[in-house]
Amino acid sequence: MNIKKFRKPSLTIVLVYAFLALAVFTMLAPYYWMVITSIKPQEEIQTYPPKFYVESPTAKPYQDLFRLVPMWRHLFNSLFVCSSVVLFKVFACSLAGYAFAKHKFWGRDIIFMLFLASLMIPWQVNIIPGFILIKKLGWINTYKGLIVPTLGWGAFGIFLNRQFIYSIPDDLIDAARIDGCGEFRIYVSVILPLIKPVLATLAIFTFIQQWGNLVWPLIITTSREMKTIPVALATLSSQTSSNFGMLMAAAVVATAPMLVVFLLFQKYIIKGVALTGLKG
Repeated sequence: MNIKKFRKPSLTIVLVYAFLALAVFTMLAPYYWMVITSIKPQEEIQTYPPKFYVESPTAKPYQDLFRLVPMWRHLFNSLFVCSSVVLFKVFACSLAGYAFAKHKFWGRDIIFMLFLASLMIPWQVNIIPGFILIKKLGWINTYKGLIVPTLGWGAFGIFLNRQFIYSIPDDLIDAARIDGCGEFRIYVSVILPLIKPVLATLAIFTFIQQWGNLVWPLIITTSREMKTIPVALATLSSQTSSNFGMLMAAAVVATAPMLVVFLLFQKYIIKGVALTGLKG
């Protein structure tokens, strides 16, 4: 019977795990404080020194939040906008990535480099021209104004898909062509099943980025019913700055979808980034 000898961990491993534990604590501590504050009565919130636990938990901050603020409408707006942007970018970026990786056409490399160069342009540069264009189209305070301008920023998604699809053997595509498949059929039946990790990664990144988008919705939404979650939080914090319980409840509601999405699909992020590489 072989019994493996216990090896004493080296100082380097101990330091690495200590650093990781400190990083986890640093990231979780604010969220823990936000959650417990959202269920504290106002008297406990105002106590000094502050307590890191709840003596008398209450749901009143959440009740006040959904009674005074149309949170369900804000949640729907954010979910609808994020879902629309995610679906379009997953489809368009994967299709463009397939074209750049497996098709040869005039100016392919130049066009691809132009897409990559667009990543260096600060997004703030496009705010004023974008607002003028949306105003002329009559899309102020509409879902079209919230969704359409954000669809054009797909350079990162195209790069991610192109690098992954580039590593797929050409023999699979040639075999599909011999069987009589057209280009779109090859994309649907051959390419899409093989790039699920990258599509999941792109979808998660896009969802998280779009969910936290504040500046653009703040500029083009004028009515209370069209505001997204970040805009609603900014408005709420300026109107009820003294009601910390309700503010923390709103923050919990706003961050919960992102946390759930990340926890459910984090393995796809790691797998997708690890498999993408920089080949090509």
